[in-house]
Amino acid sequence: MQPEDFRCKHRLAVRWSEVDAQKIVFNAHYMMYADVAVTEYWRQVAMPYEASWGLLGGELYVKKADVTYHAAAVMGDVLDVGIRCVKQGNTSLQFECGIFRGRQLLNTVQLVYVFADASRTPQPVPQALRDLLTAFEAGEEMVRLESGNWNDLGRSAERLRVDVFVREQGVPPEIEMDEYDPICRHVVAFNRLNQAVGTGRLIGDGPGVGRIGRMAVARELRGSRVGRQVLDCLVEAARTRGDREVVLHAQCHAQNFYTRAGFVPEGEVYAEAGIDHITMRRVL
Repeated sequence: MQPEDFRCKHRLAVRWSEVDAQKIVFNAHYMMYADVAVTEYWRQVAMPYEASWGLLGGELYVKKADVTYHAAAVMGDVLDVGIRCVKQGNTSLQFECGIFRGRQLLNTVQLVYVFADASRTPQPVPQALRDLLTAFEAGEEMVRLESGNWNDLGRSAERLRVDVFVREQGVPPEIEMDEYDPICRHVVAFNRLNQAVGTGRLIGDGPGVGRIGRMAVARELRGSRVGRQVLDCLVEAARTRGDREVVLHAQCHAQNFYTRAGFVPEGEVYAEAGIDHITMRRVL
């Protein structure tokens, strides 16, 4: 077993509270590391947890967990935890986890989950979930981007924007949904379950200038590639129509995200809908 055997890997550092009197990681914490990797797995397959399992009509429950210890981790070690789905049964899924320090395998974990409904009665693993897992392990993209007008994508974009801006951030609905939506180009990212997990829009902001706005990503998928994929698609749409630069009003907590995409801040911080923003610009 090697680190490159896993498409999904999560890096973590051993904390003081995880080390026992022998000055090594307490054995039970390796199960916690594996569980953290499972959570990262669902992020990488672009599944917002509650909404996705609700759509599938059930959840996964642990049936069996086996742990094999090869070597010990100590405080301060940086570990790479790989996780992969290795077997699909009728009602069960088997995952394999490898915990590495560099290239040294410290621990392997085998997890068997059973798919069950709300009464915890085992059910056949949905075909949609089987297809998603197979595609991920084969290296396929988990998200598809669609670009179009409000008539085509408005329902999906609106649902996600209401979740993020109205319910989560407290933006008034009459501000969030405005008169510009019908004339904007919209981009929506859909996962393999056809759920909208990211969105944004592009409108003209003067001759040769495009303005990007209403960037929203499902809470559980923030920090994944989804937001950058949506942003890159909007930037490319601006470039294709001949814009020389793009501008956006970034929420201040997201400034680093846009900086990594080549946007430069300008001016002072200001409040918009009660949230601190800063204007950022990128020359194309």
